[in-house]
Amino acid sequence: MSGFRRRYKENTALQRTAKLIADTIMVICAAYMVMALLCTRAHIIGNSMNDLLSNGQTVLINKLPYAFTSPKRYDVIAFEASGVSSSRIYVKRVIGLPGETVQIKDGKVYINGKQLEDDVVDSDILTAGLAAEPVMLGMDEYFVLGDNRNNSEDSRFSNIAMVKRDNIIGSVWAVMSPLRDFKFI
Repeated sequence: MSGFRRRYKENTALQRTAKLIADTIMVICAAYMVMALLCTRAHIIGNSMNDLLSNGQTVLINKLPYAFTSPKRYDVIAFEASGVSSSRIYVKRVIGLPGETVQIKDGKVYINGKQLEDDVVDSDILTAGLAAEPVMLGMDEYFVLGDNRNNSEDSRFSNIAMVKRDNIIGSVWAVMSPLRDFKFI
């Protein structure tokens, strides 16, 4: 009888261990599926978003927020440029919203004729590009700029131009690597 109890206890311990392993695998798979459906990642190439993001960092992009709402001024978004035959994902800050008129003059950003007072970047913009003249945004267009305004390929230039709502992938959520740079945006 004591041999039966010993085997029963061994089998019970083995079952608990197997259940723990199976549960752990299920949780990891479920987390992976959620991340795959709701998030994507992108590698930062260049210094256009310095000091917020740096060359070589990997960011996590949350696809969910803009499924229900629209980007707001100063949101950091990830998007694909219209008409560019590349799989490159751009990361920039939203400055102009649909229906607004954006202009860059004397190194400053103007929205609907008024200087943008609470801009997150303080430096003067040396190249106004397309925004040297007033740019009227369509009802599905956003004007984006990099935080490193004088070293950024953004809405001021025709290869990026205005970002269409359909081209926005999501909001940049966190810096994932290198691990020493981990932070939420």
